[in-house]
Amino acid sequence: MSRIELAPETGEDFDRIVAHLQRHEASDTASRIGEIIQAIAVLEHNPLIGRPTQDGMRELVIGRRSRGYVALYRYVPEIDAVFVLAIGSQREAGYRGM
Repeated sequence: MSRIELAPETGEDFDRIVAHLQRHEASDTASRIGEIIQAIAVLEHNPLIGRPTQDGMRELVIGRRSRGYVALYRYVPEIDAVFVLAIGSQREAGYRGM
């Protein structure tokens, strides 16, 4: 089972997501954050599930449409660890460059 570590910057990402949801009066903010966390937890057993991107990183697509997010991460097989570097909405402009 792979170890998952969130970069400190992901805290800011979650803050931004929550602020956006509150601004748009989403009634299920807690469940949406829970869905993101559950999806990231899948990486414990399937660290290569995300689509490959540049520089050896991967993108985990979470949900879709207004509930769509992307987690940018790097898997290091030598130490069996997943480092989640950023989380953003699929609709955010330029999310690929997180």
